Amino acid sequence: MFSILRPYIFSLDPETAHDLAIKSLKFNFVPSSFFKVEHEELLATQLFNKEIKNPIGLAAGFDKSAEVYNPLFNLGYGFVEVGTITPKSQFGNPKPRVFRLEKDRALINRLGFNNDGSDKALERLTRNMPEGFLGINIGPNKDTQDKLSDFLECFNKLYRFANYITINISSPNTEGLRDFHEKDNLDKLLEAIQAAKKNNHVTCPVVVKISPDINEKEISDINELILKYKINGIILTNTTNQNRENLSDVKKQESGGLSGAPLKDISTAWIKKFYKNNKGKIPIIGVGGVENGQDVYDKIAAGASAVQLYTGMIYRGPAIVKDIKKELIEILKKEKVKSIRDIVGINS
Repeated sequence: MFSILRPYIFSLDPETAHDLAIKSLKFNFVPSSFFKVEHEELLATQLFNKEIKNPIGLAAGFDKSAEVYNPLFNLGYGFVEVGTITPKSQFGNPKPRVFRLEKDRALINRLGFNNDGSDKALERLTRNMPEGFLGINIGPNKDTQDKLSDFLECFNKLYRFANYITINISSPNTEGLRDFHEKDNLDKLLEAIQAAKKNNHVTCPVVVKISPDINEKEISDINELILKYKINGIILTNTTNQNRENLSDVKKQESGGLSGAPLKDISTAWIKKFYKNNKGKIPIIGVGGVENGQDVYDKIAAGASAVQLYTGMIYRGPAIVKDIKKELIEILKKEKVKSIRDIVGINS
């Protein structure tokens, strides 16, 4: 079905197509049974000591304002991450700001955390309790004078609805955000988050989402601080604003974060390095270029406990999770693997 609709969808502006997808999901007309597959028990695993049906999640950036998380669970995702949510609603950066690179199976975006704000997200989460394993991705407003306070405001407001909270320090589209990759800045941020958890007796896991555009010293510093503050996990990686030299599409020169197939090997390499660096002590969610079962297998074998996708869904449609689960189960059977948990880090 999606292959028939795709030419029409791709004739639309990417944001128009996205808005139509959100509106369609609100009708929730496809039963969850359609997206189930045989032998899915092979894919059952744990994330932050909680059981999830499969290790395939939807990355932040699709359901930016926490509007359709429950219909998204029905598509077969093992977990869904909403956001990035900021304290106040904001439009984001000027349009146009999303570009399909069809020849490269990629996207470039410079959205800038466009969302309805934390109060609206809180209202929706209160009205419609999450029916699955939900992550909430938080970040600062563009015009804030105090990014750290923005993180704390969102955290304190939303943690009770989340199975984990993602501290997004890695979008390339919010000025100064990636400064939190610097050791002193990240130290202050993680210290404040941990203090908020302690003061409010919060048990909700916290993870940090990292840029792929970092160096060996930065990954070592980040690893040190994550262990110091007992952060529960890390997401590797966000989009890149580098790595354009091998792209074919004429839109490759657009500014913004590059996602999709060109990021696959870059993010997998960082997963492997981080897994080795912390000796598997910190759960990793791998994201970047996931399109099929082999991509999932490779990232988990590199050290990820679970994976996320988003751009892949743009190119393969909403049935991508069902297809990936089938492909992944066939790989596990071929390799005589009894559980997806058994391959975490085997190639590192």
